[in-house]
Amino acid sequence: MDIYYFDHAATTKANEEVLQEMLPYLGSEFGNPSSIYSIGRRAKKKVDEAREKVAKVINAAPKEIYFTSGGTESDNMAIRGIAYANRLRRKPHHYY
Repeated sequence: MDIYYFDHAATTKANEEVLQEMLPYLGSEFGNPSSIYSIGRRAKKKVDEAREKVAKVINAAPKEIYFTSGGTESDNMAIRGIAYANRLRRKPHHYY
């Protein structure tokens, strides 16, 4: 039976190239990149390399690339960024 999946807003299949790149970090190389022990330092190195790759593809600086846990976190970060960037241009709101 063929399966047709139409809920890509909730989740989507990983690209095969991405999956192959990520497999070690979903298994034996699962260290916390914020930790100081060796497996964590290796994970941090790979996250930093991924950040550099993404930045290069979109012509950005690596420090401008943030990885989030999902769409909601990304949306909230974007909204806060816009609000912060425009905080001085804000006009008072009048409620009647």
